[in-house]
Order: sequence, then C-alpha cells, then structure tokens
Amino acid sequence: MTNPNTQALSEAGVSIWLDDLSRELIETGKISELIEERNVVGLTSNPSIFQAALSKGERYNDDLAALTKDGKDVESVVFELTTSDVRRACDLFLPLYESTKGVDGRVSIEVDPRLAHDTDKTVEQAKQLYAAVDRPNVLIKIPATKAGLPAITATIAEGISVNVTLIFSLERYRAVMNAYLEGLEKAHANGHDLSTIHSVASFFVSRVDTEIDKRLDAIGTEEARALKGKAGLANARLAYQAFEEVFSTPRWGSLAEAGANVQRPLWASTGVKDPAYPDTMYVDELVAADVVNTMPGKTLEATADHGDIHGDTVTGSYELAGNVLDDLEGVGVSYNEVVDLLETEGVDKFEKAWGELLDGVTAEMEKVTA
Repeated sequence: MTNPNTQALSEAGVSIWLDDLSRELIETGKISELIEERNVVGLTSNPSIFQAALSKGERYNDDLAALTKDGKDVESVVFELTTSDVRRACDLFLPLYESTKGVDGRVSIEVDPRLAHDTDKTVEQAKQLYAAVDRPNVLIKIPATKAGLPAITATIAEGISVNVTLIFSLERYRAVMNAYLEGLEKAHANGHDLSTIHSVASFFVSRVDTEIDKRLDAIGTEEARALKGKAGLANARLAYQAFEEVFSTPRWGSLAEAGANVQRPLWASTGVKDPAYPDTMYVDELVAADVVNTMPGKTLEATADHGDIHGDTVTGSYELAGNVLDDLEGVGVSYNEVVDLLETEGVDKFEKAWGELLDGVTAEMEKVTA
C-alpha cells in the first residue's frame, strides 16, 4: 500500500531517492518494499554509506574471504564489493528506469574522493566504475570541485550519466550546469544519443544551516538569531531559480531539440541536524517539479508519518530567499566564506570515510587470512 504523503510528494513532481545502500537492504527485500510502499524511485551512495555498510554484519564475509584468497589488495576489494552492491541495486530499480525512460530508477556510485582535485584521474575512474557496474541506470558521482567541473564535461561527453555532488554555492551550481551543457554539446558532436544521457546536480541543504546557525549564535544579536534555520532553504530555492533560468535559454533549447534531458536539481543533506527544526523541513519546504530529494531512511519515514505536503513551496519565493541571503551578509555572515568552507569540509569528510572504509576492509581481510 503506497503511503499518501510520499504519493503526494511524487505527484507534486519530486522524485524520492533513498540516501543509503547496503547488502542488507538489498538481500532483505527492504529496497523493494520502499519502492512499493514509499514511492522510492532511486538510490544514492557515498563513501560514508559504504563504510557503515561494510563495518557491520557478516553479509560481506564470504566475498571478502574469496577476494583476499585471490590475492586482491584492499583497493581492489573495496572496488569489487561496492560495484557489486550498486550493480545489484541497479537490477532492482531497472523496471523503474525503463518505465520512466531513464529519468528515475537510478543508483549512484562515487569516484574515489581522493581524486576530487585531479580532473584526469576522476574521468578515468568514472569510466572504470561505469564499465564495472555495467548497468544503464548507474549514475557516476563526481564532486563539484574546480577540478571536477571539466571532469563532469568530459564524462558526459563520453555518454556517461553523472550525479554531480557536493554543491553548496549558487555560483558553483551555475558552473555545474554549464559543465553539463558543454558535455552534452561534445557528446552530440561525438555522435552520442543525447536522450540516453541524464544528470542530477546535488545541492546540499542542511549543512548550510548547520554552519550558518553556528555563526549566527556567535554573533548573538536578536536580529542574527531571527535568521537561524532560513539559509539552507533560501539557498536551495535560489538554486531552483537558476535551474529555471538556465534550462529556458536558447542554448538549452537547441540541445533539447536534439533529445537532451534537463539536469535536475537534487536536494541532498535533507536530514535535519538541529532537533529544534521540524524533521521534514527540508522535504515539505522544497517541493517543486523536476527535482529529486534524496533522503536518509529516518527522514523518509518521518515524511511518510507526518510530512506536510501542500504543493509547490519553491517557485514564487525567490525574492524572500534573496532577502535572507542579503540579511545574513548584513549581520556579518559571509556567504562566500561559508560555502567555500563547506566544500572543503565535504571533500575532507568523504576522504576520511574512504580512509576508514579501507582500514575496516583491511582489518577484515587480515581476519580471514589469520
């Protein structure tokens, strides 16, 4: 039985993707259940998610033992295990991929975050991951660093669909959309069928509030505190305004005529970090057509239980959103400083999770050879 709240969200134009992946979710039938009961039409993963999945339970033990006995090193073992999980998840979502003509039914896997500042190696690994998963509905996640932008273009030019991750600033988001359009133009010139290429741009939400709220508390004035919890939504709404602008230009029109698909905004980091805020705030207040909301399981269940879905909550709010960012500057919070910091921290967090993943798998490999 489909949940009425998640159904309403889907009907409003929001694709619900789960921000989680583990062998347990695949093998227990939980993913299939979420597809049926929670309108889940896609899934995202990242190094932190894989690290959590591989560090608990015993579902990976047999594969770990076999790969270790075959003489694989830890990097190869991690590559094999993660691409295997993504491949199996892709198979579960394949009917949705086919019924939505490639828009949904997507599963994302991220390039090694240690490559975030190396364009050529990012492109090389994007191709390796795409070939290893070997499923049409995989999305390769590439971070929106400065080195990531040309990597996005080059990967799209190869006909590979991309999930651009770690976007915090409006300026960088516009650069991401430009990188996508450049990639489509090159793909078209290379003879690729543009209708088969898809992309989402993952715009992070709650982390913006976490950092800005901390600064507002430090300022301590009544005027500053009144702005708490407003930056993340304002930033995302202005991102949607930028999306509407870019995908209504003559440049886009030419690509659309050639069969291209829009690069949809994806709301990431939608779990509320501050318990003072409603736990479905980054779902209820970011409803618009042609967007994805990738939710942690806890946020998904909160939405199903008590989400307040009341139509479009984004368009028409741009002036107020702009005012919020202006007011933040007015009380002494630098938007540019915050978004630059968040990008740096985002890459660092993924690198740390990757290191923990390698350490955890190394420890398990040592156990099976002991």
